[in-house]
Amino acid sequence: MSLLAVNALNQSYGGSRTLWDVELSVPEGSRTCLMGRNGMGKTTLLKCIMGLLRPESGAIDFAGTNLRPLSPEHRARLGIGYVPQGREIFPQLTVEENLRVGLGVRRNGVRAIPARIFELFPVLKQMLRRRGGDLSGGQQQQLAIGRALVLEPKLLILDEPTEGIQPNIVHEIGDIILALNRDMGVTVLLVEQKLPFARRVASEFRILEKGRCVAGGGIDQLSDDVVHKHLSV
Repeated sequence: MSLLAVNALNQSYGGSRTLWDVELSVPEGSRTCLMGRNGMGKTTLLKCIMGLLRPESGAIDFAGTNLRPLSPEHRARLGIGYVPQGREIFPQLTVEENLRVGLGVRRNGVRAIPARIFELFPVLKQMLRRRGGDLSGGQQQQLAIGRALVLEPKLLILDEPTEGIQPNIVHEIGDIILALNRDMGVTVLLVEQKLPFARRVASEFRILEKGRCVAGGGIDQLSDDVVHKHLSV
């Protein structure tokens, strides 16, 4: 059963088509990795799902709800957590203030940061009073993920979570994605370029090429031939 289903989605920038009749299914309970060379429409697709870009046509369905007419805040309130490329934390706010930003859209009105966040990211508890801009890249990524998890989402969307991150933190982020999925039932959709990370973390893959979904399946079907055809530079 699909938690998220995208059907026949089209989107353009200034007359140039970026997404062509995209079909994307994210099974409930899966860890689905969206892959493709640079400039193929991956981030554009995530922004359409989150309501940050308006598609020209097509359908986006989340847990039986049509997302197309809904604001980004309403989509988050339904249970979609989003970690954008580049993290986009607030550099002048403290770690605690960054985390509290996410509380504003919680469905149940709870205003306490869930203890689970600090269990997953102990470094954030140690740095609650430190400004976000003073953290390392890896710590900022942990903060961005923590901010998304404050919502206690059903679906966590991550856009290149390992970009510019030191290897030990990359491994830790992989562990956290696996734990969220295994222990809390969070479905994951991530964009990722690093093949070893994708093969370790993902259960499914989908490949975008020139704005079209051209391949997909279980991660064990991501063969060297598929990689060479669609992902090699």
